[in-house]
Amino acid sequence: MSEITITGFTIRDVRFPTSLSNIGSDPMNSAGENALGHITYHTNKDLVGSGFSFSNGQGNEVLCAGLKALAPRFVGRTLASITENFAKTHRNLVSGQIRFMSPERGVMQLATCAILNALWDLWAKSEGKPLWRLVVDMSPEEFVRCIDFRYITDEITPEQAVKMLQEKEAGKKERLQAALDNEAVPGYNTSVGWLGYSDEQVTDLLNKAISEGFKHFKLKVGLGLEADRRRLGLVRKVAGPDAVIMTDVNQVWDVDEAIEYMPKLADLDLLFIEEPTSPDDILGHARIRKALKPHGMGVATGEHVNNRVMFKQLLQAEAIDALQLDACRLSGMNEILSVLLLATKFGVPIVPHSGGAGMTELCAHISTIDYVSVSGKKSILEYTDHLHEIFLAPAGMGKTGFHTSPTVPGYSADIKEEVFAEFECPGGSFWKGEQGQKMLNDPWRGVAGEQTS
Repeated sequence: MSEITITGFTIRDVRFPTSLSNIGSDPMNSAGENALGHITYHTNKDLVGSGFSFSNGQGNEVLCAGLKALAPRFVGRTLASITENFAKTHRNLVSGQIRFMSPERGVMQLATCAILNALWDLWAKSEGKPLWRLVVDMSPEEFVRCIDFRYITDEITPEQAVKMLQEKEAGKKERLQAALDNEAVPGYNTSVGWLGYSDEQVTDLLNKAISEGFKHFKLKVGLGLEADRRRLGLVRKVAGPDAVIMTDVNQVWDVDEAIEYMPKLADLDLLFIEEPTSPDDILGHARIRKALKPHGMGVATGEHVNNRVMFKQLLQAEAIDALQLDACRLSGMNEILSVLLLATKFGVPIVPHSGGAGMTELCAHISTIDYVSVSGKKSILEYTDHLHEIFLAPAGMGKTGFHTSPTVPGYSADIKEEVFAEFECPGGSFWKGEQGQKMLNDPWRGVAGEQTS
């Protein structure tokens, strides 16, 4: 039988008009369109590899241009030649002339992520396994061979990583069974708390989420102290004293603002404040965490952290209580595995960012890998309830508030063809219509005071 060989690819710019329903609205993003730069690798077999990275609407064409620049590198290659030394494949993909533009950050990092996601998807499909099972079935040595340790050996070496994973073999069989029983990854609900929702919407959505088994909830803040206290007080009243409440301000504050503001909400018993300042300000996060610790509040960040080096420094600086890596921003599962190891070494829980289209689908794999093979500890994973229906293998929640472990072979990235017909940009039926044209022709879409559509 001939080997699986990549013969070509298709790249699509797909955007969903989520701003029309205030989905995703937060202090930084008043109107965002969940958008994906999606790639499908075609092969000489009856298999495709699907992957994507996420953007917020405008600029998704730039992400797709990045994909077009990198995707040809794997045409003509066999899957085995890609995966036999996946760490080298990862390093080579972020190398070359293109690296000069934005080394392991920015749009090219997003493009790298989508391509690696597609390759992992193809590998898992070829083995007939969901990606999380492909990884947890690996030996510690096989796991480590997927990781490029450059820039992180001052904290963890391949030899140390193998030892860490070997130590986690104890109890792994029981943790795997928990994953198979859909009891591995507790969910927290973000869909109850988008900033553009009315108090009535929040109350209705909160009651619905509670009936579905959720016990953890996240709310956007940044409306002003009085408004934030009212909204958080409402959630505490409806959800009850035992509910876990988290907050997210999406980067809008300076360091001193965060330090001054959050203690005024401490009586509401909040688990953490997410993205309290610039995602690049590692020392600023450390200052905020130190200041909030006496008030019983933690600090979380990660959805805009570009690479393992920044996460290493956040951990070294003792700047975070929850590491919120993003499956669509780091360069694929290869780099994600390295961050899982780093977080475990520092004893910081992995709480992936999963607030946009397709993110829950991917992160269900990541959190399951972390629990079964790496940290051995259950940690919450964000859940949003929009756009799951566009996928052939949609994410789901069980009745007891746990994420459903993926069962379909691959990385859960295949999108239904009819979705592209409606939402591929600019030729999909929605974007060719009157409303879509207004939105596409507004150069200030999402900018407060400038947006015209």
